[in-house]
Amino acid sequence: MLEEAHQLKAEGIDVVVGILETHGRKETAEKATGLETIQRKAIFYQNVTLEEFDTDAVLQRCPQLVLVDELAHTNVPGSACEKRYQDVEVILQAGIDVYSTVNIQHLESLNDLVARITGVVVRERIPDRLLDEADAVVVIDVTPETLEERLREGKIYRLDKIEQSLENFFQRRNLIALRELALREVADTVEDDGNASNLAGLSCNIHERVLVCISTYPNSMQLLRRGARIASYMNARLYTVFVADPDRFLSKEESLHIETCEKLCKEFGGEFVKANSHSVATEIAKIASDLHITQIVIGESQQSGWKRFFKRSFTQRLMELIRHQNIDLHIIATEK
Repeated sequence: MLEEAHQLKAEGIDVVVGILETHGRKETAEKATGLETIQRKAIFYQNVTLEEFDTDAVLQRCPQLVLVDELAHTNVPGSACEKRYQDVEVILQAGIDVYSTVNIQHLESLNDLVARITGVVVRERIPDRLLDEADAVVVIDVTPETLEERLREGKIYRLDKIEQSLENFFQRRNLIALRELALREVADTVEDDGNASNLAGLSCNIHERVLVCISTYPNSMQLLRRGARIASYMNARLYTVFVADPDRFLSKEESLHIETCEKLCKEFGGEFVKANSHSVATEIAKIASDLHITQIVIGESQQSGWKRFFKRSFTQRLMELIRHQNIDLHIIATEK
């Protein structure tokens, strides 16, 4: 962030450092040399004077761009905003651009997952919407080995905190998992941006997404398990859909069957979707498009041979509807 600020300043952009947390790192402090820095605001709290980001000073200075470090930071009680990201929102509303930094473990939606991986509950978090609202998200990626090396050289924490960090949060397995989370999150952002800006109506699907189509037939459980295995092989998101006929009431047994399928889907980590439509194939094609599905899993037709002869099968209708969506169709043979 500091290096880019120097480049922008050389190009004539009015850029200032709103707040920079060096944590005593000499290398970081040196990179800020030559950049104008906004003086921090002193806040008296519990008989101690603490320093915080001065949002009002930034608004008064009104640069084109301000650098704000550690977006997930919680401000000292008594500050105008509880969280630093809220200060950033105030600055953005004033028409000032912001560059900020955040670690992947501070995303709200990943909090439970990060806790399972690392055994640490991260207290300072930011809402996921901030990434969605950002004009650009850049992942700063290094290998776990490089990060460990930087830690040992004192480029991240003070010398007295290095060994404690390496033995706890920054264990090798944790670093590998956190790196994967960061890369996946940015890939999701890129994919969403691609689909949102696509004018040709073609999906920009980076990740595989599997949609299992179930019905009231008992073999739906078998179909769902097979679909979950396909999703697992592809490291894909799993969705299950049930489309009900609005003119037909389900029996108690059928309702319990659908509820069981929904529970099984969630046990597999999937998302269950219910819909009502007179045309099952059309509704599934629409849902597949909305969810950017790449793989659809259905069971073989339950229609008798003479019915399929006189009337196009569900499979044929669905294939026609998804033909231009770049979706693969898996037809699974199930036990009768």
